[in-house]
Amino acid sequence: MIHELLLALSGYPGTIFTWNKRTGLQVSQDLPFLHPSETSVLNRLSKLGSDYIRFTEFIELHTGHVHQQEHHTNQPNQTGLHGIYLRAFCTGLDSILQPYRQALLDLEQEFLGDPHLTISHVNYKLDQFQLLFPSVMVVVETIKSQKIHGCQILETVYKHSCGGLPPVRMALEKILAVCHGVMGPVQGGAAANQEEEEEDLGLGGLSGKQLRELQDLRLIEEENMLAPSLQQFSLRTEMLPSYIPIRVAEKILFVGESVQMFENHNHSQSPSRAGSILKHQEDLFAAGLHRLKQQPLFSLVDFENLIDHIRSTVAEHLWTLMVEESDLLEQLKIIKDFYLLGRGELYQVFIDLAQHMLKTPPTAVTEHDVNVAFQQAAHKVLLDDDNLLPLLHLTVDYQGKDSKEATGPRDSATPPQDTSPREVPPTGWAALGLIYKVQWPLHILFTPAILEKYNVVFRYLLSVRRVQSQLQHCWALQMQRKHLKSNQTTAVKWRLRNHMAFLIDNLQYYLQVDVLESQFSQLLQLINSTRDFESIRLAHDHFLSNLLAQSFILLKPVFHCLNEILELCQSFCSLVSQSVASLDERGSAQLDILVKGFRRQSSLLFKILSSVRNHQINSDLAQLLLRLDYNKYYTQAGGTLGSI
Repeated sequence: MIHELLLALSGYPGTIFTWNKRTGLQVSQDLPFLHPSETSVLNRLSKLGSDYIRFTEFIELHTGHVHQQEHHTNQPNQTGLHGIYLRAFCTGLDSILQPYRQALLDLEQEFLGDPHLTISHVNYKLDQFQLLFPSVMVVVETIKSQKIHGCQILETVYKHSCGGLPPVRMALEKILAVCHGVMGPVQGGAAANQEEEEEDLGLGGLSGKQLRELQDLRLIEEENMLAPSLQQFSLRTEMLPSYIPIRVAEKILFVGESVQMFENHNHSQSPSRAGSILKHQEDLFAAGLHRLKQQPLFSLVDFENLIDHIRSTVAEHLWTLMVEESDLLEQLKIIKDFYLLGRGELYQVFIDLAQHMLKTPPTAVTEHDVNVAFQQAAHKVLLDDDNLLPLLHLTVDYQGKDSKEATGPRDSATPPQDTSPREVPPTGWAALGLIYKVQWPLHILFTPAILEKYNVVFRYLLSVRRVQSQLQHCWALQMQRKHLKSNQTTAVKWRLRNHMAFLIDNLQYYLQVDVLESQFSQLLQLINSTRDFESIRLAHDHFLSNLLAQSFILLKPVFHCLNEILELCQSFCSLVSQSVASLDERGSAQLDILVKGFRRQSSLLFKILSSVRNHQINSDLAQLLLRLDYNKYYTQAGGTLGSI
């Protein structure tokens, strides 16, 4: 019977020890020679055999060939768990069962040498597994019942390894070490021969050749998905083990995105820049990962140090590529010149040329006409860069425009006059946008979302510049008519223009000097003081956020008030331009409405700026108020402009 017991504990039940899928392994009840105490001991041992059988079934079920499990996961009839991490878990589970199998072999040798040994001896020898097997079974059942896969397996094993039972902790730590070794490369490299290629990697039958085939299949699938644009990767924090901080995962994500970008570029076209983004240190990094794989316990410090080394290598290479080879500083200057109106003379001419075609709701031909005007303006200011101008294109959204041609969803910070392509924009100016075709690899810094934020600032700055230009045109009309006899209405009209120009000129100076020039100078200093691409990206994001914040686009009360003032100024300029002679009764009534509106909005603006300044909440508002009230005229007027 002892041999029947050992066979049953090895996973081979018979007539004395029977197997039932629901109850497991049990000793037969109709054996008259067994004492109840012996039956109790045998059933206790049978629980070990039941767990062992279930362990081996789980391992056999999930350690098939990768091609069978990975390549057909989308079939409807394919259910259950799969994945390399699960296979690694099975490999680790099998390794902790080896001492149990060895203990059974040792018992068989002992019983062959001494046939008088009892069942109690078997119970004594296997007692160390009475704590281990149930605890490990909890992990297996958790994976099965909750269908845990991927890195969630690491989290499950880690949580159960944090108990106070040393045998259980050591066994689960051993399984965890095997799971961590999934991405640890085997040594040998290019010198590996055919036999080494077929050598098992310790992943439950996964050989080096199979792994490469799997990776090749993944690359082919990704090439089909990604072409012609780069897929955007993201971090799924719910899959991340709790003992790996998000900061480390984000570093890995950055490295992966960068490598993916280079692989796609080099695979899709002849590489214009030879070399590896890892600076040909792949073997060095692989050796570091292999050393981590050999450690019995996972060390976050060692792991993060290696990731930091890889990340810094990639970040420095990207910095070199961006700043030195792709001339990032020149690209930023282009962004500043066109999106942030750095080339003021260009946009002054463009406003004059496009005013008549953009003052009405846009049509299907407006976009073409606007781009012709933009090219003409560039030639007039001697901006004849044959390489630059083809990369710039003005867009005009109009009702009925194909959504695929639209510039994309508007940012939440878009000025109120910017409407959806499905609606009728009140004017072409409200539907205007700018597209800059960013060249590789600068597209990872100037993403479509980033360029859309630049577009928000672009439309706002252009609206301020247009109003300033219109008020200057009104001043020219005033100078032409200054010899004519004036009346009370004329005095009110030109006094209002003076106050409007005073406010708009100071707003324009604040935006261009205090905000744009200051922030752009800080950005250039940060770029020149680092050799890390991530630092550049953070600095650029900070620069763009500051533009949106300090120009009050994100501060709705101030932004709405300024837009109301801009609309009042435009209405005033239209009134003045249409009335060559003195204003009639209707014009005088309209002027009176404009005066009251401007007084009300300028008073509201003064109150907002003053209240924030008094509470020292926002230095940006205080700076704008300093520009508007530098000679205390605003304060002496009671915080109201436009009155006589």
